[in-house]
Amino acid sequence: MTDNPATNRLKGRVILIAGAASGIGAAIARRCAAEGAWIVCADYDGAAAQTLADELGTSAVACQCDVTDAVSARSAVDIAEKHFGRLDGLVHNAAAPSTNATVVNLDESSWRHEIDVSLTGAFLMSKFAVPLIAAGGGGSVVFIGSQFGRVATTRAVAYCAAKAGLIHLAKAMAVDHAPDKIRVNSLSPGAVATTRLLRRFPDFEAANAGLGPAHLLGRIAEPDEIAAAAAFLLSSDASFVTGSDVLVDGGYATR
Repeated sequence: MTDNPATNRLKGRVILIAGAASGIGAAIARRCAAEGAWIVCADYDGAAAQTLADELGTSAVACQCDVTDAVSARSAVDIAEKHFGRLDGLVHNAAAPSTNATVVNLDESSWRHEIDVSLTGAFLMSKFAVPLIAAGGGGSVVFIGSQFGRVATTRAVAYCAAKAGLIHLAKAMAVDHAPDKIRVNSLSPGAVATTRLLRRFPDFEAANAGLGPAHLLGRIAEPDEIAAAAAFLLSSDASFVTGSDVLVDGGYATR
């Protein structure tokens, strides 16, 4: 676990987090709120998003959001404008469960779902968020990628393709929107102790034993460690960082 100091470096900034209700997204919401930001907690599970917003208090609002639907994506951005009058940052953390399949036996609907949530979702959220961020004088967009957007793994073709596309979408947007004073980066974790791992392992101890040795640091990450990196990218401390894919993978992709 990392320290979570309330540094106030995000004080007064409005951050919209898509996929905020649990795991990495919830950790980012808590970290940004602790650093003084106002948070829009957007998630397909609207009730869970509301629970998180209630935890964060008056600095947060919640909305149900299907990132694959343009009307829903626009509505989440509209909520940020309605409640806080501006938008300074977007985090796209929404991701579908990875289907265990090769290209031969992956069904088309699973392929489309993974691409739609991770990649098309980032496109739609950005489509509506970027103009509002630009209108406020600029800000930061962060896409949560994966080390598997850099290196491949077995039987995860849709996940690997979606995350690789997300990394390059961030680069292309960084080129387009630098004149708007909007920095765009991706953040690629290694394995993280979230409920996604519990689909494969009985508990986090087993997940760490199974996956930790693949990382140079010999363990999987805590969500707070990813959140700390996201808060950095959203803050003025990263004022000269754009078009980058920031690996927070414990050295996984180094080998």
